[in-house]
Formats: sequence, C-alpha cells, structure tokens
Amino acid sequence: MAGPTPTYSAVVAHASAFLAELIADPLLRRHLLSAAAAADGGGGQHTAATLQALSLISDALDTVPSASPSPSSLRAAERLLLSLPAATPLSCLLSAISSAARRRGGAPSAASAVLDLFVLDPALARHELAPAAFEALFAPRLLAVMRHFATRRASAVAAVASAAQGDEERSDETVALSAMRVLSLMSGAQAHEMRGLEREYEMVLDVNCKAYALYLKKILEAGEAPRMTPPPPPPELVFTVGQHADEYENTGYEEASTDADDGAVSSQNGVRNNPMWAEAEGDMYPRQGSVKGRREMMRPPSLYPQRVAPHLIVQQQKKQPPQVGRGSPASRLRAGYSPATASDESTEDSSSELYTGKQEKQAASPLSKPRRAQPRANDGARPSPEPSRSPMGGDAELSRHQQQQAATTPKDFVCPITSQVFDDPVTLETGQTYERRAIQEWLDRGNATCPITRQHLHGGSLPKTNYVLKRLIAGWREQSPPATPITPPTPATPAVPRTPATAKMESPAPAFKINSPSPDATGSQASAPSPTSVIVQATVESAVGELRAAVSCLCTSEELAESEKSVLRIERLWREAGAAEQAFFSALAKPAVINGFVEILFNSVSAQVLQVAVFLLAELASRDDGVVQTLTRVDTDVDCLVALFKKGLVEAVVLIFLLSPSVEQLVEMDMGEALVATIRRADEADALNMCVKPKSASVILLSQILSESGVGRESTPPVPRSSLVSERFVRSTALVLEAEQVEVRVAAMRILMRCIAEDGHCRSSIVEKLAVGAVLDAFHVVGDADKFEIVRFLSELLKLKKRSTAERVLRAIKEGSSFSMMHTLLVYLQSTTPEQSPVVAGLLLQLDLLVEPRKISMYREEAMDSLVQCLKNSDFPRSQLLAAETIMNLPGKFSSSGRPLARSALLKLARVKERYRQSQELSVVRGTDGAEDDAAGEEKAASEWERKTAYALVSHEFGLVLEALSECLESKNAELFAASLVCAAWLVHMLSFLPDTGVLGAARVCLLRQLVLVLRSAKHGSDRALAMVALRSFMNDREGMQDITTYIKDVLRTLRELKKSSGLAFEMLKLLSDGQESSIDMWNHKELNNADCSSNGEVTSIVYYKSYIFSGHSDGTLKVWEGSENILRLVQESQEHTKAITSLSILPSEEKLYSGSMDRTIRVWQFRDGLRCAEVYDTRDPVQNLAVASAMACFVPQGAGVKTLSWNGGTPKVLNPSKSVRSMALVHGKLFCGCNDGSIQEIDLASGTLGVIQPGNKRILGKSNPVYSLQVHDGLLYTGSTPLDGASVKIWNSSNYNLVGSIPSAAEVRSLVVSADLVYLGSRNGAVEIWSREKLIKIGALQAGGAGCRVQCMAVDADGDVLVVGTSDGKIQAWGLT
Repeated sequence: MAGPTPTYSAVVAHASAFLAELIADPLLRRHLLSAAAAADGGGGQHTAATLQALSLISDALDTVPSASPSPSSLRAAERLLLSLPAATPLSCLLSAISSAARRRGGAPSAASAVLDLFVLDPALARHELAPAAFEALFAPRLLAVMRHFATRRASAVAAVASAAQGDEERSDETVALSAMRVLSLMSGAQAHEMRGLEREYEMVLDVNCKAYALYLKKILEAGEAPRMTPPPPPPELVFTVGQHADEYENTGYEEASTDADDGAVSSQNGVRNNPMWAEAEGDMYPRQGSVKGRREMMRPPSLYPQRVAPHLIVQQQKKQPPQVGRGSPASRLRAGYSPATASDESTEDSSSELYTGKQEKQAASPLSKPRRAQPRANDGARPSPEPSRSPMGGDAELSRHQQQQAATTPKDFVCPITSQVFDDPVTLETGQTYERRAIQEWLDRGNATCPITRQHLHGGSLPKTNYVLKRLIAGWREQSPPATPITPPTPATPAVPRTPATAKMESPAPAFKINSPSPDATGSQASAPSPTSVIVQATVESAVGELRAAVSCLCTSEELAESEKSVLRIERLWREAGAAEQAFFSALAKPAVINGFVEILFNSVSAQVLQVAVFLLAELASRDDGVVQTLTRVDTDVDCLVALFKKGLVEAVVLIFLLSPSVEQLVEMDMGEALVATIRRADEADALNMCVKPKSASVILLSQILSESGVGRESTPPVPRSSLVSERFVRSTALVLEAEQVEVRVAAMRILMRCIAEDGHCRSSIVEKLAVGAVLDAFHVVGDADKFEIVRFLSELLKLKKRSTAERVLRAIKEGSSFSMMHTLLVYLQSTTPEQSPVVAGLLLQLDLLVEPRKISMYREEAMDSLVQCLKNSDFPRSQLLAAETIMNLPGKFSSSGRPLARSALLKLARVKERYRQSQELSVVRGTDGAEDDAAGEEKAASEWERKTAYALVSHEFGLVLEALSECLESKNAELFAASLVCAAWLVHMLSFLPDTGVLGAARVCLLRQLVLVLRSAKHGSDRALAMVALRSFMNDREGMQDITTYIKDVLRTLRELKKSSGLAFEMLKLLSDGQESSIDMWNHKELNNADCSSNGEVTSIVYYKSYIFSGHSDGTLKVWEGSENILRLVQESQEHTKAITSLSILPSEEKLYSGSMDRTIRVWQFRDGLRCAEVYDTRDPVQNLAVASAMACFVPQGAGVKTLSWNGGTPKVLNPSKSVRSMALVHGKLFCGCNDGSIQEIDLASGTLGVIQPGNKRILGKSNPVYSLQVHDGLLYTGSTPLDGASVKIWNSSNYNLVGSIPSAAEVRSLVVSADLVYLGSRNGAVEIWSREKLIKIGALQAGGAGCRVQCMAVDADGDVLVVGTSDGKIQAWGLT
C-alpha cells in the first residue's frame, strides 16, 4: 500500500531523468522557468542575483546547444543562488538545472534541489514544475491516498448518477451526455460537498508531498554507502487535514469561497485543474498568455479529473490511436505536428505561442511532415451534439475555431507590412522577408532602407522569390485548410462526409511515399448515407470476409504452401482495399497475424513470398507502433530479418529501419557490408512500391553506424575501409544526394564525409556525381547542426588538385540555389558558434573571391572579421586552430588526397634538403589523378587564385590578419603554432607579388621579431625554413634589410648552421655578408645504404621515381627498391627479359616503366598494384638506349641511326642514319643525340628536321671522343665525354645551341646527372665528382664500387637529396645530403 522503499540511487536516477529532458528541450525549459517566475510573483520582484543566475544558466545552455555548457558560467550561477537569503521555486529550479548540467558530481545536488521544490510549494511542483518527478517519486507512495479520494468521489456522485441512468440502449455520445447531466443535476449542497472534497484532496496531497520530500532529502544526505543500521521508515500517510490545519494557516486554502454560487475554487497559487462541476469551458481553452493556461499544460491528466465538451469525450472513446515515439521512423511517416494530429489537445490549445515554436522546430525536419492529413476533431466526420446539450453555443464554437486558426499561423509566414500570409515572399540583403508588392511600394515611395532594420539597401532591384519559404507556406496551407464558418448542426442536417479524394487533396506531400491511406485518416472519415452506400458496404463486407479467410489460413494452416498462398492473397486484397482499408488494418495489426507473417519469414524459401511478407509488415509497422513492439519483443524475429537482408532480401532493410534499432544494436547486427551492397545497387523499378525505398533506408542506417564508430576508433570497424572508399560505392552514395527526403540527403552527405576522411581521393568521384542544388536546398530546411555539416561537406569538396574543377564547384554553390547562397551563409555566419565560424567564413570568402576582389564587399568583410576574431579569441583554442587551418587552405593548392600543399610549396622555396618530407605522398600503390590536359592553364588558374586570396587577406583592415597571426605564434599549442607559421610565411611571401600598399611594413612590425625567434630556436628544421622564406621577403627592400640587421647576430649564426641543408640559407647568408661565403663546404654527402647485386651481373641502368628505385641488370633482371626511409630495401624483382636490360625510362604522365633490352624487346610495366609486365613490343633489333613519349619510343639499335617505334603499331622508322648514336634524351618532342664521333644533333620528331649543336671531330691523337652521356635540365643541355679537348662536360643552350659553360673535369664522364644545385659526374674508375651547378666549381668526390669498376648509371630523387649509383661490379650505393 505504501509503495516500494526508495533508495539513494533511485531518487537520483528519477530526478536526473527529469532534469535531462528539461536541459535537452529548450522550449520546455523556458516554459517551466516562466511558470516558476510567475509563481513567485512575477519577474519584476526577483532579486538581482536570481535574475543574473537565470541569465548565466540560459546563456550556458542556449548559446551552444551542440556542445557542453560552460562550467564557469554554471559555477558562477550556483554561487549567486547560494547567496540568496531565502529559497524560492525559481531559485530551486535554477539550482537543479545548474547542478544537472555540470554532469560530474552534480546529480545528488540536482536531486536535492528538485525535492526542495516539493518542500516549498508542493502544488506548484506537482502540477507545473515537476510532474514527471512527482509521478516517479511520489505517486507510488501516495497511491493509497488517491484511491481513498477516488472512492469518496464515486460514492458522492452515485446517487445522482443512478437518477440519470435509463434502461434504453445508449450510444457513446449518449453515455457522454449522461455523464454531463450527472454533474448538472447536483443540488447546491451536493456541489458544495464535492468542492470541499476536492479542496481537502489538494491539501492532503500537499501535506504528504512535503513530508515525503523531507524524507527523501534525508536519504540523499545519508548517501549510498552501506549502513550498519536500517534506514528510518517513511512518514505515515495522512488522509485528512483536520489535525494538521495549523500547518496550513497561511497556505491560502481557507481563502477559497464556500459560497455554492461562486463556481470556482482558488488555491495559494491560483492553480488547479478545472473542477468537475465547472459550468463553462473557458478553463479548458485558456487565453493565450494567461498564467493559468501555461500551468495547465504540465498537469498529469491521469490524476485530476477534468470536465470536457461531450464531442471531445465521444472522440476520445471512439478513436484512441496508438502512441507514437517522437523519434521513431514510423512516427515520422505517420504523423506531423499540427492541431489536428497532436496527442494532447489541451496542451496545444492552451498556448498558441508554445505551439508556434514547436511547429517551427518540427518544420526543420523533412520527416516530421504528416503522411496523411488527419481530420480535425470538430470536422464534419460525425454529427456534433445537439445545441441544447452542448455546453458551448455556436458563436463560441466559431470564435474558438477562428482563434485556433490565428494561433497556429507561424509568424515567419506573415508579412510584417501587410500582416497577411505571404503570397510572393522576397528576402532582402538584410535578412528580412516581405511581400513583394508591399516592399516594392515601399521602395517606390522613395525609401532606400529596410523597413525593420533601417539598414541601407544597396541593390536597385528586388531579389528572386524565396521559393523555399513559398513551398513551406504551401505545405502549411495543405495541412491547415482555411477556416470555414462553423454553424451548430441541427439533427435534420447530417454532416457532409469527407471523401477519399477530398482527403487526398487536403493532405500534404508525405516525407516518404506511402502506398495506401493512413488508417487514422480513413478511420475518421464519415459514413454518412449516400445512394451507393449499400453497394459500398456490401463490397467492403465481401473483401473483409475474404481477408478473414486468408488470415485464418495463415495463422492456422500447417501446410507451408497454403500459408504462402494466403500471404499473396492478403497482399492482393490490401492493394485493392479501398474503403475497407481501416478494417483490413485492424484485422492485420493483431499480434497473432504479425506472428504468422514472421513464421513465413522463418520458413519460406520463396523470394516472392518473402518480399510480400516484408512489404505487409512494413506497411503495418509504418502505421502502428504496436506492430513495432510486437516485432521487437522477440530478438529472434529481428535476427531473422537481419539474416534475410544479408542473404539478399533488400526489402527487409525497410522493416529493420522502421523498427528503430539503437546504434549499438545496429553495430551488433553486423550489416555494414550488406548496407553498402544495397547502396551500390543500381536503381531498379520498385514493384512493391514500399513506403520507404530500400536504398534510402540503407543510407540512413549506414550513416548511424558510421557516426557511432568514427575514424580509426576500432581495430575491426563495422564497415571495411575498402568498401567505403570503392569508387562504385562513392558514386552511388553521391547520387543519393538527389533523394526527395532531406533526411536521406543529410545521411548520404555524412557517409561521404566519412569516405573523404578515410581516403581523400574520393573527392573527385563525388564531384563528378554531385548534385549541388539538392544539397543547397537541404541547407534551408535542416537544423543548425546539419547546416554546419553541409557547410563542412562543401568546404571539403573544394580541396581538389585541379583549380579549375574547384572553381566550377564554387560557381555551382554560388548559383545553384533558388536565392542568394552568399546571403544565406552571411546570415548563418552571424549566428554560428565560435568553433563553426571559421569553416563558414572560409566558404563565404571563397564564394566572394570568384570574381576579382572589389574595394568593398559586405560578404568579404564579414568573413574576414569572423576569421580575425576567431584567431584573436584565446578562450577558444579550437576556434583559433580552425581559423588558422582555414587560412592555410585558402591558397587552393592541394594534393590528390586533399592535403594542403602550402607548407610543402614554401619548403620547396626554401630548397630544404629533407629527404622524407610529407610532400612525397605519391607511391607505387596509388598514383595521382594523371596528367592534366592543360598543365599551363591549371598552373595559371592556381596562381591567379592564390594572388586573389592573398590580396583579400592582407588588404583587410591594413593587414589585421597578420597581427592576429603574430599573437597565435606566441601560443603554446603546437598545432596552432605550426598552422599560424605556415599562414604567416605564405602571406609575407605573397606580399612580394602584390601591389605595394604599405602592408609589408606593417607585416615587419607584427611578425619580424616572432620570425627571428622561430629561426633561432624552433625545434623542427621545417619551421626554421618557413621563417627563412618570410625573412627573405623582408630583405627585398632597404627598410627590411635595416630591420633585420637589428637581429643580425642571431640570423647569421642560424643561417651558417642551415647553409648545408638549405639553398635559401646560403643565398641569404651571401646577401647579409656581402657575398663572402664560400659554397665549397656547403654540401656534405653521407652514404645511406648499399646493395650487392653482383649475382645479376652489371647494373646497367637506374631510374628514381617518387619513392621507388628501379634498376636493370645485365642478366635481364628488373628490381624495385624502396627509396624512402628504408632505402635500397628490395621490394620486388622480375626476370622476364632474356638478355641484358640496357636502359630504363619512366613516362610520368601514365605512370609506366619502359625497359629496353638486348633481347630485341621493349616491355611496358605497370606498378600501380605491384610491378607487372603489361605489354611487350618487338623491336627486331637489340635496344642499346631508350627514350619514350606518350605516342612513341625512340631507341638506338646495334647499327647506325635512331629508330622510332609507334605504340599503335607500324614499321620502325630510322632517323639520323649517318651517325652512330651513343646517348640520347627526349624532351618536349625534340630528340637530342650524342654520337660516337663527338657530334650532337637535335631532331624535331614532328617535322623530322635535324639541327646540329656540335659537329663531329676527327680522332685526336688516334683516340675517339664519343658523347657517353647527355641530359637536359632547365633548358640547358649537359653532355659528358672525354677530357681530350680540355673539358669533359659542356653545357649548351638547348634553344639556340650556344655553348654557355663547361666543367673542366679531368675524368672520362661515363654518366652524369643534374639536380637543382649540383652536377654529379661518374667516371670509368668508379669516382663520382660533385660540381656546383651555379658556380661550376668542384665541391667534392665520392668513391663508388670496388677497385677497377666503372660507374654505369646514376639517378637522383626529385628533390636532389639522394644520389643512387650503379657500377659495373654489380653494386648499388645511395648517398644523401646532410
């Protein structure tokens, strides 16, 4: 009788659950705070500390709904509340919310504050502030009291009720009207007794609540530690307040009127449910804004009887739809939020303001729209009560109906000028929306400002129609048809039935397409007599009879074949149901029938039967949560659906989606690969016409699974990475972005974001299939969290390697929306959180920079202000980092994986000798996007974009961003420091290429000291190199040189340390020391590794490509070596050539390796997924040397001349037949040949013309002077031969054939290779000489191979950091610059 004994954990858990809902729902929280404030006498009488605490807590919870509240604000609010002299309901509620929001250790304090509410004012807490806590904590204890008073009420009305009863058969409406007459037949004494009973009931509840709340507080104070003694017993229940009247002398209960004619009872707070004997219904529908109306919304209706209109009682008895979960997919398919479909009419009618807020919130979700229009409760679906029996007359009913229509009109749908619903809305640049004709008339009168904000309007013409708002208004009008005059019907005038066609016209577009009408809609249609009613009724009865027979066979037959036929028959009848659909639904939604369908799923092997069974279950589950509960009651039923889905029954995923499994359950189901396979399927005709498309359901479920797992969180992810990054899956998911349902588009976008996070190469595939317009349309209807995800998604798509493609995407974003996307982003930027602002500002700035930066741009200024503010806001380190990373991405240079290359480009300018820096991202396993058709055009576009972005950044407020970056360079956050350093170095470097506006001087003032400090003391060499690049830009003018001399000692000391690893350091050192530094000691080489391949004979050729080394050997072996950290580690080898490989050549545009051999073949090798021979070409001659192009190959045969071989086939042609060619190089369609007689020719392969660079010489002292090696680098032709004429290496201008220099080496140069700074000469005695390419002076020498060997071939990496040498004794050695 007294309920279970409460425990510490139970009290804390129930209070925490109540407060968690309060914190999560801002509308509910504001409503309860307003009610608490009104109960204390109004906000004007509260102390300043209470109001300040209210402001702090509201800001902490409302400002950043997606993040954790600010602990400092909550702690400050708690201190203010503790300083109050006396507690009030508002202060107790604020204390509870503040303690619960802290999340750590605040649950007991929050629970104690909730109990304080029941101690201070039990009635207020019970009815308004904490009804959920009352039902969980107090109702079980007070159940005996409630039953006691229920018995007394029943006995009080028994005599009157017996007099009102009759022997005639009564309908539901008659029963309701009889109940009303019971109340109306009471005498004055009986009514007085009933009022006293209700008054006593309230007082008894207050006494027991207060005593029990104090008892629960003692339990909280004792804590949850184990006790040696049992807990004290709870207080005894009080059933009368006679002996406790002294406790309530000031409560105000005695103020209630005892006059029987007053007709109302008041309490200390003026708060009570409408008494049963009230004669008017004004309290049932309180006026908007009344305190009493707001309080009525939170009352538990099960504990307090209300008198309601008879037609409402009839409606509740005849139609009790199943309760639908707010977040379930079935509920989103079934019902929307409107006055006609709300589950609590008293709640909706009592506060139109609250309803309007909820309606706006629901409108943000595309799945919250109703599936079918629900008929209104007072519609013409059934005759209304007779006027003589209705408590309200026709005028009152008409007035209430019109008030409801006005109250449910969203304020955003009304023009502020005309006060009418929009017909042609236009949104100005200020963010305000007006009716087109109204704002046009305003402008025609000579006004040039916004009527509301008074901001000046720059545009001369009005923008396009706001079609998104117009569609929302159209959908709202369909849900809420225009009000029609309501007249009290007479018995002689039956209500006009709503036909299915009418219902269809009134219903809005569903979020998911449902094939058959909603049972709620059909069930409420009137059955008024008509000329065809008898025929229709006969047809319905016949169909229902056939359905019952099929259902009976399904549930009772032991033959599987008969049950399967029954399923198919049921599906046919369901589709032909028509007017009988409600009866069909009632017959099929029973648990026994549902279990019959499930048995079919377990036992049938027919694909058609399984599909039909799943279809029927999905139809039923989408309409009734009871079906969902039946299916989820047994785990094996769900497991059966999952197993069928994995085996290929894709329709099963729709039913799984409707069952609303939790994310943890989805992960346990292990459906990742099956969902991916469903999404990859091509769109096929949906023969079953399911309520949800299988692909749409799969996208939503997969999005939920991926959001839970995260990137790299688990060793065994729920979805394999290879499946996510497959091109087919990415393209299929990108196509889903065009889905009709916005929720599906958002889910697809989240999946694509995960794909990009796993492999950035997916961006190009997404862009090819991207429907930008659909994504932008979704942006206007989703919530703030999803809006930011869309902005982040669009920003990620812009990280493309090709600048032209990125600008094409930007134009699509700018022009793809029905109205200005830039203005939309601007408005959104002004309301975003600090951690979201940088991303939004970055996208807005890029959209503005599509055209040449103007002097004044509202969008650019707002974006730049936001970025600078984020950089300067040290209270949000995450926001600072995001702002710096956004600026670092603005140059628009990215790798194929989307990694910004700003840092790598600056390090390249510094000529840093770091062999393994991150710019070497390409590998044999995965290559780049391929050669660009117009590399020059892409480079020009990239340079132009970089110039525009740099100008926009530095010109804002005279370099204000540089000042902000200087402050970030002082941060101890390593990531923020690194990103800010790259941004500062890039902007300072770009100042050298921009018009001189004086910003360079401002940059020196802000950054010079910080850059010198980084140069002197940075731990990483790359950071010091970036500082060097920025300082070098300062040295371009006299003032910059003078400023740097202030720190000359530190700069010179650091540059001397770095001169051996950076060409830029050497250059700066010469400038600062008047050119006195020598370059001989700058280059030092260290042997990294060596490999002995003597078993394969001589090393005949070597090429270095990306991070791999390829070597050819005299026995025909081709080897692949690692060229990065574990240099010369053998990766793979192949021996498909039968004789020596004489030469290797790489075609970078196609990522192919070509090998020429003495076995008279040229082989083409693919190395994307490991080395393999793809093609073999027969040359008919041994290949002595080889050079390749995209369309042909040139090789030196055993005889004279050079032969050309087309990849498309044909007979080889002979070029330069009079010369015996020893070496050659192919550059830009021109073939350079070095011959045995010392001559050098240039052959234009397109025209066949021959040019002589150096004529042949006769033998000198009986010795020949052949050109052994030849290489073209930066427009210069380097040729190596013997030193007979005084210089073994000569340097020619490849365009005009002029001799521009020579290297006076005494060695016979058999091989040479040129890097950015050095020239390496390999001789016949194994020595490798190192010469400065700029000074042409010898720097050093290396010894390769053993005694008596000769250098056969050499290669350097792309940065000139690593030298690889192959010798005639079969050894390969690698040296690196140190």
